[in-house]
Amino acid sequence: MVSRRRVRLCVGVLSAGLLLAGCSGGEDDGTAKPPGSGSTGSKSPTASAGTRSGPTPSPSATGLDFTPDPGRAPKTRAEALRLARAIAAAPARWGPGFVKRSPYESDPAFRPVLDTNCVWQLKPLPATVLATLTRYSELPAEDGKGPIRVAAVVTVHRTVKDADWEMAGTLEEALRCPDQQLRQGERITGLGSLGASFGVMNNLSAEDMLTEGGKYYSDELGGPHHYYSSQSRMGQVTVTAFGKGSEGRSTDEVNTALLQGAGAMVSAVESELGASE
Repeated sequence: MVSRRRVRLCVGVLSAGLLLAGCSGGEDDGTAKPPGSGSTGSKSPTASAGTRSGPTPSPSATGLDFTPDPGRAPKTRAEALRLARAIAAAPARWGPGFVKRSPYESDPAFRPVLDTNCVWQLKPLPATVLATLTRYSELPAEDGKGPIRVAAVVTVHRTVKDADWEMAGTLEEALRCPDQQLRQGERITGLGSLGASFGVMNNLSAEDMLTEGGKYYSDELGGPHHYYSSQSRMGQVTVTAFGKGSEGRSTDEVNTALLQGAGAMVSAVESELGASE
């Protein structure tokens, strides 16, 4: 899928924490915490805004090149699932050499939710969500290096407000649970989260954006390894990219792949839901 505008996300991870920076450029060449951005939603976006870096400017006032077309917004679960499949990054979107993992796609009837014990559990979709889909890909192990495992998550909410609540809830989750069990045999520790609305902290790519970083441990792959995620909101849709490193894989390798996948998905949202120019 070719976008009207390429979105290029740039993020630096500092020893003191996460520094988020978004930027935009030319054409898209097309080339987990468990995947699934489940939120408990116990705080509203307004209540969580204090964790962000400044006031929220209006996209129209600050120049975000995205105007949603109400006529293209999904109204049913079937339409939302079709949209999620069109947006979720396939292996080629992460970079050369990436392939499908098995299973490749999640069950769209469920999404992970972080419970009170900081363990991710699969739960049926809430009424506020029309559809969600996760795709799993990896750069296979080679030349003495372990795999880079990534996941693309697309959640189509019923309303923009519902999507905004998810973003706020994700920020809250890192504060509530800096150590999380992803699934049996996988966990992340020292999780930190940073959010920025459009125009704040150089976020020029999405209406709202947040990043998370921490250390990943796996019974299979050992650890600690680099863990990183990027989540963006465009209208009623949120897209999340997760990346997990392993032995021999640098932080830059993981981040580069993740940001390619994240940028491709934001571009796809624009193409699918944006008004014609």
